[in-house]
Amino acid sequence: MNVAVVGATGYGSGELVRILNRHPHVTIRSLVSSSQAGERLVAVFPHLAHLDQTLEEWDADRLAEQVDAVFFAAPAGVSSRQMPPLVERGVVAIDLAGDFRLEPEEYQQWYGKEAPAATWLERAQYGLSEWNAAAIAEADIIANPGCYPTAALLALLPLVQAGALDQSSIMVDGKSGISGAGRGLKLSSLYSEVEGNVFPYKAGVHQHTPEMERFLQMWGTGDDWRVLFTPQIVPMSRGILITAYSRLRAGWTAQDLRDRWRAAYEEAPFVRLLEEGRWPRTKEVQGSNYCDLQLHVDDRTGYVVVAAAIDNLVKGAAGQAVQNLNIRMGWPETAGLVADPLFP
Repeated sequence: MNVAVVGATGYGSGELVRILNRHPHVTIRSLVSSSQAGERLVAVFPHLAHLDQTLEEWDADRLAEQVDAVFFAAPAGVSSRQMPPLVERGVVAIDLAGDFRLEPEEYQQWYGKEAPAATWLERAQYGLSEWNAAAIAEADIIANPGCYPTAALLALLPLVQAGALDQSSIMVDGKSGISGAGRGLKLSSLYSEVEGNVFPYKAGVHQHTPEMERFLQMWGTGDDWRVLFTPQIVPMSRGILITAYSRLRAGWTAQDLRDRWRAAYEEAPFVRLLEEGRWPRTKEVQGSNYCDLQLHVDDRTGYVVVAAAIDNLVKGAAGQAVQNLNIRMGWPETAGLVADPLFP
């Protein structure tokens, strides 16, 4: 299968190219960049010097003739404009931005951009691989989840679906490496600003908040869930650690909750349930498509604490996008993704 990556100069794009290059069923036919067309790939990603490719201009007609699937790794607002002509001509589209994750009103409110046309939103399926595989397998457009929602939803959904959590009390603390802020130059991403520093940002207004709420409601109990979400930057290149808190409804034990996780992820190759007492660490999933989970029930306060660790650039972006391509094409879910985490 021939594929293209649009927006091929970001950190997530670099991971896409790295993963796709080792995929047994995929050939990278085109890498598209609006800002660096004509540059060789090695000038953008020196670690990929062994790949002799050149970045190209956007050309919908050329792509529709050359590729079977396209990954959009461009900023929000790009895919909703550029994707429709390709999908109309039978190209499968996987969007790593947020254009197809929310209802129009929510998208406009949280992203500050015009929403895609309703006809295209209706054709999109949310790409949380472990929870929506049947729909992904038939989708024209796959809306890859955000990095924070990937970790939070994988941890919370089995417990929400079971009715174990109080719907008004969920708090999510998300700590992310600086690569989650993208590759563009900005003051808050400079080494001297980040090194030895930890700080929250977009508290209560981050665009991943409604994404968490929407799918907790859709795949949970159908209740109107509210999430208090605070993302934070920590001084590391990559990785996300989600720690979520909720009141536990009466009668539920830690073993009950672990049993719900086990039932939900028994056949999920990339979700690892850690033994009791061992907490997820970002180093232990780095460079991999794994999500590690752990929980603790605090009997003194009546709260449960759940934790999830992922690599924000792999399971939180490029790896899950390839996992979704595998599901869509009927290939083994692990194709191109069998890689042990990097350590240290």
